[in-house]
Amino acid sequence: MTDPAPAASTQRAESPGRLARPLIRLAHAYGVATSFIDQLGTYVENSDEAIAGVLAALGVDASTPEAIDASIARVRRERKERLIIPTIVATVGEATDVPVNCEASDHPHAVIELEEGVAYDGEPEFTPTSAAEAPHHHQLLRAGMMLTLPADLPMGYHTLTVEANGRRARATIICAPASIPMPAAVAERNRWGWMTQMYSVRSADSWGVGDYGDLKRLVADAGTASGADFMLINPIHACAPVTPLEPSPYLPESRRFLNVTYIRPQNIPEYAELSEAERAEVERLHASVAAANNSAEPMDINAAWDAKLPALRMIWAHGRSVEREAAFRAFVAEAGEDLTAWASWCVAFETWGAPWESDWFRTTGRDSDSVRALAADHADELDFQRWLQWIATEQVADAQQAARDSGMALGLMMDMAVGVHALGADVWWSPERFALGGVTVGCPPDFYNQQGQDWGQPPFNPRHLEETGYAVYREMVHAMFAHAGAVRIDHVLGLFRLWWIPQGLGAKNGAYVKYNHEAMLGVLAIEATRVGGMVIGEDLGTVPDYVRRVLADHGVLGTDVEWFSRVNDSPNAGDPYKPASEYRRQALASVTTHDLPPTAGYLRFEHVELRERLGLLSEPVEAFAASARAERDAMMARLVESGYLTAAEAADVEGNEQRVVEAMHAMLRDTPSYLKQAALVDGVGERRSQNQPGTSWEYSNWRVPLADGAGHVVHSDEVFALPRVRSLAAVMRGER
Repeated sequence: MTDPAPAASTQRAESPGRLARPLIRLAHAYGVATSFIDQLGTYVENSDEAIAGVLAALGVDASTPEAIDASIARVRRERKERLIIPTIVATVGEATDVPVNCEASDHPHAVIELEEGVAYDGEPEFTPTSAAEAPHHHQLLRAGMMLTLPADLPMGYHTLTVEANGRRARATIICAPASIPMPAAVAERNRWGWMTQMYSVRSADSWGVGDYGDLKRLVADAGTASGADFMLINPIHACAPVTPLEPSPYLPESRRFLNVTYIRPQNIPEYAELSEAERAEVERLHASVAAANNSAEPMDINAAWDAKLPALRMIWAHGRSVEREAAFRAFVAEAGEDLTAWASWCVAFETWGAPWESDWFRTTGRDSDSVRALAADHADELDFQRWLQWIATEQVADAQQAARDSGMALGLMMDMAVGVHALGADVWWSPERFALGGVTVGCPPDFYNQQGQDWGQPPFNPRHLEETGYAVYREMVHAMFAHAGAVRIDHVLGLFRLWWIPQGLGAKNGAYVKYNHEAMLGVLAIEATRVGGMVIGEDLGTVPDYVRRVLADHGVLGTDVEWFSRVNDSPNAGDPYKPASEYRRQALASVTTHDLPPTAGYLRFEHVELRERLGLLSEPVEAFAASARAERDAMMARLVESGYLTAAEAADVEGNEQRVVEAMHAMLRDTPSYLKQAALVDGVGERRSQNQPGTSWEYSNWRVPLADGAGHVVHSDEVFALPRVRSLAAVMRGER
């Protein structure tokens, strides 16, 4: 196979000749895009090598022309033999037509079982058709009948069974609202809140790292002292509870469960029941790391966990009352096999070593004799890992309750990471859920990183999602909404397509794989509606316009960031910024993001110095510095023109740092966006980045404690009493 000649710069779509190539036709049959428009608006065609590598990860052989022909024949045969598609998305209150691959002479029959396990009272109707088509990602070559699902199906996940001439097939019906209803409190008036990396904010009771106890105090004070309506926190998905810990909250080992390293031992009810000697030992362990709570240096997350873990084991060993034990066992029963998977992976890690340093991840699995023996030999340890998840769930629930008790309209806003670690529990126990043929997820070059990004995570297999009715996604979203008023989806484009990078080709040389966004948006709509919650999609970077339209139609808010919000969405630094009135109504608007330095640091070009030092630039530093200065000048011009700053103040940014930061937030406040967000780092005057995309250990990502501009640590019980934080809160409330 050879790559076609480079496309002309004015080209916007693939040529008929390219579309006719067997490799391209095969790719499209499996939802693999073969071209895209990048963030600068440039048309790009994916290489044959990248396309073939992505297809291989889907289990499709495209290694030779003969293999491509055989794969095309196979997909045609599979679709011709399929009776119905395995996942059907329906809209509450609307009838839904489903193509059925049979004829009237096959005497088709269908029944619907509702989510609660009872039969739907009535039988769906079949009608002959000559032009029935399923959704584009599951087109049938022959569909002689149309099945109409009734309009009065209730919201939920139902099961459709179809029989025809001895053939039988089942499908999951995702019956969702057309759009996520706006919570009454937000429909009443726009709301604002804070964003923070919760691990970065500590107190005297912390173990060197911010924990769920600190979170509870933060949200309570944010509501009562500042009048905020929500707090967006970093992802708190489960990470391996064995040192050395993975610092990135965006690279969890499981998105189904919680990060237990954030547990505060002193807040566990059984802690109060310990003997005097046991409590003294817990206090000794706490004291061994407590001094770190006052240090502005990068946090030692491993020392913190090494001290906390034996304290937790002591509390676990103490036992529980009959009532508490019953509550724990009920939690275990409800969590089911997924919790067993997580606990087993943790015990395997502790017993057999890190999966990236041993071969057990590759040679064992949920059905292996060695794993059964492990469970028998370490039953108490498995229960301990289950107990940790129960305690974490309780403490997060306590934080959400404190948020709502403080008057917050939404409370916690959870952040959903894009994926999971390639050697984590989800992949080990259920490898069929993922595409494991040597691909990882990332993104093509964009404003964040000019080299593109490889996040090292295996993608969900879209074929498995379809075949299983998106069960794994449903469980994950349900768990996140259990203790949150809103969920933010990092890289929301992943609901539509993900950038798959074949091993060895580099982040630039991948291809987009399409997903059934209607199914996943349906799941989000069901789960959000059930709790009166909201969904926010991080739609920054290379995101097609149609994605934003679809999200808005489904009631999913987008993300507007001042530093990226230029007139006509120009990608060019130095071009004019939008006035506040031109921001989207359906959006969470903010000044900055966790992938940029705090505003005080950005204004002082900390990102220029950092990217140069880490070797992340693909252009001379002088050029990047000039674009950063042009960007700042354009922002100052917008603030002056809109009346938020005087010309004299804008001319001396460093001398008016707090004034400029608050002016940017005053403009944010005046946007029409439903939700507006201020960052705690901007409140206290922090300048250091929490994360630099495209790095791992080259920078202290996700380990920078909250400190002010002078480098003084700010504790969780001090934050909302600080004059600078109170001043910014007043700006967000419209009082300044």
